[in-house]
Parts: sequence; structure tokens; C-alpha cells
Amino acid sequence: MAETSIEWTDATWNPVAGCTILTAGCTNCYAMRMASRLEAMGANKYAGLTRQSGGRAKWTGKIKLDHSSLDIPASWKKPRRVFVNSMSDLFHPDVPADFIREVWQVMETTPRHTYQILTKRPDRMAETLSTDSFKILPNVWLGTSVEDSRVLYRLDELRSVPAAIRFVSYEPLIGSVAGGSLTGIHWAIVGGESGPNARPMNPTWIDDIFDQCTDADAAFFFKQWGGKNKKAAGRIYRERLWDDLPELRI
Repeated sequence: MAETSIEWTDATWNPVAGCTILTAGCTNCYAMRMASRLEAMGANKYAGLTRQSGGRAKWTGKIKLDHSSLDIPASWKKPRRVFVNSMSDLFHPDVPADFIREVWQVMETTPRHTYQILTKRPDRMAETLSTDSFKILPNVWLGTSVEDSRVLYRLDELRSVPAAIRFVSYEPLIGSVAGGSLTGIHWAIVGGESGPNARPMNPTWIDDIFDQCTDADAAFFFKQWGGKNKKAAGRIYRERLWDDLPELRI
């Protein structure tokens, strides 16, 4: 629930905390490290959500619902792009559908904000949102994470999600996604992994995504090269910054 340095959004809002490691993209998740730090600083919300393993913080799989945070977006008078659950996944199997409905109601009653929801579980996202109790909100963008070709199936699952804007975050990009298609997807974010254990990103993998964006008329956003010093590596790709955003399609 704070301003953020994440390049593609303005603020984060976390009505859920905690997660479960799912695939290779989760290995060095920054949210695990952050949750561990917050617990050490005395933040009750993050107590018990991580454990130490091999000298690093790992998710325990425990989830916490933070009902008290549901009022926060209404207090923001200035319109913002809001990354929902930067410290969790709204469509984690342990997040009840009734709680997701409460989050949906908050987003519906604060149309001045644009909400960006990213999941590694687009199958549950599609199943949950296809029921009559949810409607497509023009201020809610729905996306999935894809780190390499092993999880390209998430793109097909995302295409079945009822949404005004669908997007994919190729971050951390740790392998080629050359076999993917962005048909029916409106925005692609690309970023290399950062932090002390960052895995390298091959520039040809970015080229493939750039071409897929061109073919599908999807907006292209290059977040970072990543590495141990992401600021030094910068955000320049093909001699410029790429901060494109999607256009509303409904």
C-alpha cells in the first residue's frame, strides 16, 4: 500500500500476503525477500509467511487475507495505476472466491484507478471470473507471468480470461519464449531477473517478444536488463526506452 519504483505502475496494494513457490520463475522472487524483511521489522501481516532455507527466504505457503486494507484505494484521491498483490497472488488456491469478490467491489467503486492484477495461475483466474458474480471492469487489467517456454500454456489460459486488457509479464525472463503468441493479449512487459542470484537474459529472447508484439499489435514495455546491479544495466533496448501501454479494447 505504497508508492513504488516499479516502472509500469504507480502504487502497490496488498489485500493478500504470502504465496507458494510454483515454477522456476519463483526461485528468486523479490517478494519472498521483502516479506522476510518486513517480518523482521515487526510487521505482523508478514509473520510466518517465509522461512530460511539455504540462507535465503522461501515462502511457507501460508496466506493471509488483509481485510483492513480494502479501504485503502478509496483514500487515494488522485488516479493511479495500482499493482494488486505485489506480495502475493490474488488467484492463489487458498484465496477464497468471496474475498476476490470483495476486492472486485473495491475496484468497481474506485473507477478513477487502473488496477493491474498479475497471476501465475491464469487457469483459476479464468475459472473464477467467468462466473456471473464477476463482470468485466474497464479499469482492471488482468495478466499472467511467463518466464520461459515451459509455462507458455499460461498464454492460452490468459486468452480465456474475460478482461478489458490482458497482459503478460515476461519477468524474470530466464529462457526463450519463441514459440509463444500474443494474439488476444494487449501488453507485454519484459524484464531480466535482478538481485544477488540473478539469472542472465539473452537479448535474442527479447527480440522474439518484440516481434510477437508487432505481429499481435500488442504494446511493448521493456522494464530492465536486470543482473546484480539493475540500475547500472539500465533499461535501454534498441537504443531507446520502451514504455508503451495498452489501449482499452472495450
